[in-house]
Amino acid sequence: MRIVELYRRETPTFSFEFFPPKTEAGYRTLYRTIADLKELAPGFVSVTWGAGGSTRKRTLDLVAEIQTSLGIPAVAHLTCIGMTRAEFGEILDALQEAGLGNVLALRGDAPRDQPNYHPPADGFRYASELTAFIRAHGGFCIGGACYPETHPEAPDAETDLARLVQKVESGAEFLITQLFFDNADFFAFEARARAAGIDVPIIPGIMPVTSAANVARMASLCGAKIPEALGRALAGAAEDPQHTLMIGVEWATAQCRELVARGAPGIHFYTLNRSPATRLVVRNLFPR
Repeated sequence: MRIVELYRRETPTFSFEFFPPKTEAGYRTLYRTIADLKELAPGFVSVTWGAGGSTRKRTLDLVAEIQTSLGIPAVAHLTCIGMTRAEFGEILDALQEAGLGNVLALRGDAPRDQPNYHPPADGFRYASELTAFIRAHGGFCIGGACYPETHPEAPDAETDLARLVQKVESGAEFLITQLFFDNADFFAFEARARAAGIDVPIIPGIMPVTSAANVARMASLCGAKIPEALGRALAGAAEDPQHTLMIGVEWATAQCRELVARGAPGIHFYTLNRSPATRLVVRNLFPR
């Protein structure tokens, strides 16, 4: 199934993002998490690539395992960092041989030990270049990323939006946003994207808060702000993990309800490889 077709349905599609664990014990824990979330019948799950392509084999193995053994449509993240066109061609061939036809094309983060990283001479610098390459290869439904609050490295919102237009023109068929906590930022971004001619589905990316420290770190990395009301609530929870969890679930549930009510074709949940918070949010939205 081409993922973009899920967003043409009348009912919203929700999906989950995971990352490949570093240990076998981590894999066992992740499979339990996925089994918990499978009961909620997600439209698909996606698996990240890792900085500098550091988890490429684990990503491909995990995506194949999820789709073939668990029966959940799976999307592999692909990033530009550290790979040549020939290597990308081999990966795309391997994905197709495994029956995997959906990818998320991203620029990716440079390796932490290479602050002055430059792509290989036969590599890609931008996600739009990788997207065009995948489209030319043929046979894939391609998704892309977008930033409601502007990419942290973009000089301004206008430049960031122009690059997004280029990404869509290169072949991105749907877009998933970076996490955000204020729906006003999403709606303002969506309006600007539509005015710029972007007509593909734009899927809000939501991360239920489970730790005040983690959310502050994640927000700083992706340029997202924490609304004052959410910050006060988290501060009031102090170090109580259950209280923090419930604040995060309540906030994310309210976000998702408004987003869906105002026409979002789906919600993509950043799970951090955990199930409780995401499971609670989805059940709040779609009680069975």
